[in-house]
Amino acid sequence: MTKYIFVTGGVMSGLGKGITAAGIGANLKAAGYNVGILKCDPYLNYDAGTLNPSEHGEVFVTKDGAETDLDLGHYERFLNIELEQSSSLMSGRILSQVIQDERKGKYLGKTVQVIPHVTNKIQDEIIKSAQGYQIMIVEIGGTIGDIEGLAFVEAIRQMRRRVGQNNVAYIHLVYLPYLEASQEIKTKPAQNSLKVLQSYGIKPDLVCARSDHQIPASSLEKLSIFADLDQEYIIPLPTLDNVYKVPSYLSQFSITKILSDILNLNQSQADFSDWEDLIDKINNATKPIKVAIVAKYLDNQDTYASIVEALKSAGWQLGSKIEIVWVDSEDLDHLKSRLKGSQAILVPGGFGSRGIEGKIIASQYARENLIPYLGICLGMQTAIIELSRNQLGLDQANSAEFDSSSSDQVIHLMDQQHHVTEKGGTMRLGDYPAILDPDSLTYQLYQNLNVTERHRHRYEVNNQYKNKLEAVGVRFSGLSPDKKLVEFIELDQDIHPFFVATQAHPEFRSRPMNPHPLFLGLISSALASEARPNTLSRHK
Repeated sequence: MTKYIFVTGGVMSGLGKGITAAGIGANLKAAGYNVGILKCDPYLNYDAGTLNPSEHGEVFVTKDGAETDLDLGHYERFLNIELEQSSSLMSGRILSQVIQDERKGKYLGKTVQVIPHVTNKIQDEIIKSAQGYQIMIVEIGGTIGDIEGLAFVEAIRQMRRRVGQNNVAYIHLVYLPYLEASQEIKTKPAQNSLKVLQSYGIKPDLVCARSDHQIPASSLEKLSIFADLDQEYIIPLPTLDNVYKVPSYLSQFSITKILSDILNLNQSQADFSDWEDLIDKINNATKPIKVAIVAKYLDNQDTYASIVEALKSAGWQLGSKIEIVWVDSEDLDHLKSRLKGSQAILVPGGFGSRGIEGKIIASQYARENLIPYLGICLGMQTAIIELSRNQLGLDQANSAEFDSSSSDQVIHLMDQQHHVTEKGGTMRLGDYPAILDPDSLTYQLYQNLNVTERHRHRYEVNNQYKNKLEAVGVRFSGLSPDKKLVEFIELDQDIHPFFVATQAHPEFRSRPMNPHPLFLGLISSALASEARPNTLSRHK
């Protein structure tokens, strides 16, 4: 029978439940267990696709096209797996299913209630997602005590009764704030969080205590009293200088042995050699490389979490320490001065007309100054707009998304999107294949003619302009198998050393131990830029 580990959080949101859950999963996987992972999010949204990235961070897209919380990115990177829709569960989907069942008469006239109908549905989804796994880690989003999360908390409380005492473990993550005035760690908020959790009928088997400061033994002892646990079951989690050190750090506290004892698992020796190799690369990455990310959602840098991790991973592989320079695409007055001195420029995805002119200027700046450029999704579209305006002389070139009256819509709505009215889950989402040009730089990076990347978009390159763009040095280096959709573009290397863009989101498939080839190419070109003679001709 599958074993379940439920991870809850207290005191405040944003503590790092996702990293903690992923770190625990990495330990169990290193010990040879088959580990699955699921994020339960109490928001009433159906999925994360329509959430504001400035508030909630990036929307992570799975291979089967699910728009999910960014924690699934952490899960994939730490466990080196590809997840699906079954690894993301939001209240809106649960409530929708319950209402549909009620409309179909499945409840036989009974009053539909949170208990048992909603809680049973949550449990059913958890159990279904756990099929085929020895251990299923389930993170409950939000903070213990949140009104919208009560049904999930009650559902996981009942799980121990449903699947058996030795098949469930509860881990609670709390925060210990530091009071500067008295220079001490305070445990009272964590104590209150434990009381709330216990008032819901859940006694944690393990408590992880997050803090930005060193946690004294006296604080851990206090928590052990309030949690009614031996002190070995209270694990301090100070802020580390790199999240990929979390799995090795947790192993120092015998996390696998503790969970094996709780869940009555056979123990095996963990193999952390891959993690040790990664940490060595991180520690030995010293050559600084400045990468400018020209972004429009800067209220929350988690909006670009996967891109940042993909850049860092490529840097570590090449012995480079990546320094991110955040450039506000709306700040046109200072945009070029912010780009100056960067050794690479990346324009990420996004939606809407706000900040678009800044992204177009950034693309032009990279092209004219021979700075390595990587455009992702919207970053490819703004590159096409810039090339059309400044190389083809089409002053009105634009995207139909930004200006529907433009005389030259070099980016237009995909055919299958014209009759779409609902916004949620209706884009071109998930894995799609592309066939690469064997003579292209893109092919040299992938070393494969057939590639698959994840997507999230409604608009595409207007094929009516392809011939004109090719005449000024644009190579359409990757197309969909039916050749109708442009997946990759680049500038010929006699024009620019590295100017590559894709309609896809390659950052979602990058891994810390296996960096994505496009990011490796960008950083490799940036490293070579200082030694490269400036002899390339600019295309007129």
